[in-house]
Amino acid sequence: MKNIGIWMDRRKAHLVTVEKGDEKMETVISKIEAYRPVGGSRSKTRWGPQDVVQDSKYTERRKHQMKRYFEALAAKINDAEAIAIYGPGAMGLKFAEYLEKDHKPLREKVKCVEKADSMTANQVKALVRDFFVSGSL
Repeated sequence: MKNIGIWMDRRKAHLVTVEKGDEKMETVISKIEAYRPVGGSRSKTRWGPQDVVQDSKYTERRKHQMKRYFEALAAKINDAEAIAIYGPGAMGLKFAEYLEKDHKPLREKVKCVEKADSMTANQVKALVRDFFVSGSL
């Protein structure tokens, strides 16, 4: 039985595979850019032209990068029998929504989606191991 636990945030995801008492950890880097658009600027001349910040361009780029990140994660967990998703913020919920929309068979294997603060690699392993070993399924 192959169980996979994922701790994810915007920058990376730690995938912990628990199979027959053995655990293996893999990290997937997201490549989602952290952007801070510089505000519009004024011309040196009075009543001159102003530059406009194109927020929609940045938002659209971020959506595409997030979709590629989620696709890469879905490909890695495709053969799991049970999945647990953890992470700070709403990234775990967004991933669960993505699975619901685009990968229904995988979404049915998700046993929990919970918030968890930033953790070290060993803490992530322990969290996933405790979830699957304690029989919280």
